[in-house]
Amino acid sequence: MEIIQIVGIGIIATILAVLLKQERPEISLQISIVTGLIIFIFVISKLSYVIKVLSNLAQRIDIDFIYFSTILKIIGIAYIAEFGAQISRDAGEETIASKIELAGKILIMALSVPILLAVLDLILKIMP
Repeated sequence: MEIIQIVGIGIIATILAVLLKQERPEISLQISIVTGLIIFIFVISKLSYVIKVLSNLAQRIDIDFIYFSTILKIIGIAYIAEFGAQISRDAGEETIASKIELAGKILIMALSVPILLAVLDLILKIMP
């Protein structure tokens, strides 16, 4: 069970980070970042499987690949922004974390404009 390994790594890293936070806060932050990367490496294979399944589904229902790739980019931006914001929060930088989240939201909004225009165009075609 991979989740047991992931939680185990997380708990061990948390204990180490808490113990070192008082005397060596820079090492505590590095433990947090490395742990996040290790966990991400654990789940990347599952993520690639999900992308393959969604790609096959999109091909079967004949969705334009441009829209599908845009949706995947939006999901990627959301996860990366969240990861970056959490690292900033771990370092005690709430302001920077908020800016990372804002940038992620703006990039998502910019990427979603073509999809929104396509939906609006479809609605206008359907209306009498």
